[in-house]
Amino acid sequence: MGSSDHFDSVAQQRLPLGAELRLALNLIPAHAWYAVPSGALTFLNERGSDYLGLPKDHHLRLGIDTGAPWDSHIPLLHPDDHEEARRVWSTCLRTGSCGQVSFRVRNARGVYRWFLSRAEPIRTRDGTPQYWIGVNLDIEDWKHAELERELELQQILDLTPQHIGVLGPDGSPLYANRVALDYFGVNIDQWRAKSRIDLVHPDDRQRFLSERKARFLDGTAHEFEARMLRYDGRYRWFLFRLSPLKDERGEITRWYGTATDIEDRKQGEDRLHYENVALREEIDETSMFEEIVGTSSALQIVLSRISKVASTDSTVLITGETGTGKELVARAIHRRSGRNSRAFISVNCAAIPRDLIASELFGHEKGAFTGAMQRRLGRFELASGGTIFLDEVGELSHEIQVTLLRVLQEREFERVGGVQPIHVDVRVIAATNRDLNAAVADGTLRQDLFYRLNVFPIEVPPLRDRKDDLLMLVEYFVQRYAKRAGKRIRSIEKKVLDLFWAYDWPGNIRELQNIIERSVILSSGGEFSVDESWLSRETLAPASSIEASPRFKSAVEPRSEREIVEAVLAETRGRVWGPSGAAAKLGLAPSTLDHRIKALGIDKKQFKYPLKTDQNHRNQ
Repeated sequence: MGSSDHFDSVAQQRLPLGAELRLALNLIPAHAWYAVPSGALTFLNERGSDYLGLPKDHHLRLGIDTGAPWDSHIPLLHPDDHEEARRVWSTCLRTGSCGQVSFRVRNARGVYRWFLSRAEPIRTRDGTPQYWIGVNLDIEDWKHAELERELELQQILDLTPQHIGVLGPDGSPLYANRVALDYFGVNIDQWRAKSRIDLVHPDDRQRFLSERKARFLDGTAHEFEARMLRYDGRYRWFLFRLSPLKDERGEITRWYGTATDIEDRKQGEDRLHYENVALREEIDETSMFEEIVGTSSALQIVLSRISKVASTDSTVLITGETGTGKELVARAIHRRSGRNSRAFISVNCAAIPRDLIASELFGHEKGAFTGAMQRRLGRFELASGGTIFLDEVGELSHEIQVTLLRVLQEREFERVGGVQPIHVDVRVIAATNRDLNAAVADGTLRQDLFYRLNVFPIEVPPLRDRKDDLLMLVEYFVQRYAKRAGKRIRSIEKKVLDLFWAYDWPGNIRELQNIIERSVILSSGGEFSVDESWLSRETLAPASSIEASPRFKSAVEPRSEREIVEAVLAETRGRVWGPSGAAAKLGLAPSTLDHRIKALGIDKKQFKYPLKTDQNHRNQ
């Protein structure tokens, strides 16, 4: 059969389109088309044909049914739109209902433009589709505007400092903004595939799961707090807020959520909580005295050094005998510094058991050791921005000395059981009644730590070296404790002042304070007096002397105090402190023995290398 014969046979299948209907379809300002019940496209108006560049005798222009399958024109669409176009059109054919779909169509120049296509069935009397009429509207400009709006919205979401996410009805992840993806160090596909529960801190998982399950079931908006793992292995606290989006039937179609970083707030809350705990622990404790009282030249030197160093952030080392008021000096430095509005945290290093000092100073994580039921901030974190006072710093173990050295050098540490470095801005003031140079020499104190602590030394004089302040101190304490006891004391016996002046005050101001408080409590008149026996050698001096020590009492032959001290120092090679030091062997407080050594004029250094001295004698 020739080509003309073929065309004539096809022409006999020309669709019964009237001239008026054809004219109407051609005048529509859109791409209008016509399809047979099977869905095959058999007519396209002139506007649509011109867009595709169809020749004048093309069967779609003439309205001829060639018997082509319904999806033969799908290749004219953008490859990314094939699947959706097939789905919608096949649904229309199967159900006989109208439908619409957006897709891109390639024109005669090979350029794609967006169209919104809508098909309506023309039915017979029994409701069966007789043919289909459709219209494709050009929505290219609208699509560009929509894409620009989406891009703008995307930029807004990505620039928002909060984590923003969209979840499916079942909680499955659909979308996360750039801030969230950067926090976790993943792209959107990795985020969708990642298990969210693995990112939650182990201590928060149960609460996270139970809260989420309950709220997802009842479909209500909710919020909760949890720590989330960052890409670098650190956890930060977040406040999560989730709200459901429901359709007209009340069914949840989406969950929209935000996560706000509240790490700083939580740290502040923890710090405030533990500061309150620390304050409650010390609420019943009073300083040795609230004000620095006295005008003696020895005290004026101390006050001058306080005024010079207070405004700096330099580390201060305060030395002096027990009871001289070292903590009071530390508080005076803090009050006169730029940190006076922040915490002053005091730690007595000698009063804390060695196995707990690390936790006390640097805190611990939950489960770090038996009994660590929750995370606890250490004293250094509580003092952040303020001042930490380390009393009896010479009693720290070598392990803690290493950590303290790191804090002084790098301003960071880890909690016990933790791996995350914690940075602190804190001023360190240390105090000791020990001879730290001797401690360095005998190896109980690291030399590098001593250098770091001894940036600005202040030595607080003992009370026996500032007796010019006695009268002022006595008057101050008498009035203080009289007011507390509800008593009125109008005068002080002269013999009390004479007695106080003659006394050596081995316990310094603390001893003076205690004696005055006791006397005020027992006084019944308006004159202040003291029982002389409280200061007599029979009751006070032996308790602080070599003669009262067990070693002296067990001596076979009576010896002088100097001989006993020198003999014990020879045994310990001049070492006073520590479990094997001379003070321990004599059963005395180290500070008491140090005081007696100075009073007796004994040089401890001569006993440091006795073996070498003996060898020299033998060589001679």
